[in-house]
Amino acid sequence: MKTVKMGIIGVGAQGGSYAEFLAAGKVKQMELGAICDIDPAKKQWAAEKYPDVPFYDNYIEMLESGDVDAIVTCVPHYLHPEMGIEALRRNIHALVEKPAGVYTKQVKELNEFAAAKPELTFGIMFNQRTNPLYQQLKKWVDSGEIGNIRRTNWIITSWWRPQGYYDQSAWRATWGGEGGGVLVNQAPHQIDLLQWICGMPKKVYSNVKYGFQRDIAVEDEVTAMFDYGNGATGVFITCTHDVMGTDRFEILGDKGKIVVEDSKKVTIKRLLTPEAEMSKNMGWADVLKIFMGGDQSDVYTEEVIEFESVWGGQHIAVMDNFAANIIDGTPLLAPGSDGIHGVTLANAIHLSSWLGREVELPLDEELFLSELNQRIEEEKQQPVQA
Repeated sequence: MKTVKMGIIGVGAQGGSYAEFLAAGKVKQMELGAICDIDPAKKQWAAEKYPDVPFYDNYIEMLESGDVDAIVTCVPHYLHPEMGIEALRRNIHALVEKPAGVYTKQVKELNEFAAAKPELTFGIMFNQRTNPLYQQLKKWVDSGEIGNIRRTNWIITSWWRPQGYYDQSAWRATWGGEGGGVLVNQAPHQIDLLQWICGMPKKVYSNVKYGFQRDIAVEDEVTAMFDYGNGATGVFITCTHDVMGTDRFEILGDKGKIVVEDSKKVTIKRLLTPEAEMSKNMGWADVLKIFMGGDQSDVYTEEVIEFESVWGGQHIAVMDNFAANIIDGTPLLAPGSDGIHGVTLANAIHLSSWLGREVELPLDEELFLSELNQRIEEEKQQPVQA
């Protein structure tokens, strides 16, 4: 195979962008093989914009048509695992959008099915993993540049959404249609990056507001606290009602600190002496110099890097990498099996708030699903999940 024929399932804003990227030849070793959507208006749209590309209103028919080698799922979150499994079942490579699903039980089924098909490529659209800034952070942390992590803190509130955003469609911001709010819609990339760079916590405790500043059933304000089991702690804060939002990620280690601002600027301060050794051996005169501020060059070094990023480039990079894995075995930047980690954290944050207590990982999947189904039943819009 020299070129991967990609089928797009769902051509809303994201799927439509992928179609444009592929049709314009922006993805190496990949072409637009087919389009699928259940909306009749999209069929007319596709006929006008991509007249030579096959269109389907049934994704199973597309999978069995011979028109595609791989698919990407640009559909509601609950459908990602189902469609991924059906593709892999027919020996079609699967790239699922984030999140991998709404609850870990269904994502685990997808992962187990994919593991039984090792000859096929299974990826997830964690495009922020291609961001040079976050790749650099991971290298610093993995190599021990700042030592052992003591605390993580990410405030990501730059997701402002007015009420009109939620009123666009009946499924949006519902338990049965979307499976949650900011945790499953806006913040999955940051949740993934947090665990990708800093690891998974052992315990989660959260304070979550549902319909706090918007007329919705799901969460629009989240404060979560993590216990990593080794003394390290973390805080994750996000919301959709801050019109002047903040994006600030801080990682404190015993040998330094990293601060990321607006996902563009990163500052790393490296202690010349580990903090524990400073505490044990530093004389009071030197301690006073730190308290007084001023020149700290004999305490730490400082490096500041600013990054630029063009929207869409990161999505294209994931698709480039996905195609390369299919064709020549290039390692995946975002293996599909990694998707369960972010879903686990989101589930734990929800469950902690529903139960009003700390929850431990691994998560009680059946308890979470039972609690989720209670909320779906109360809405009386969609059937409960199995």
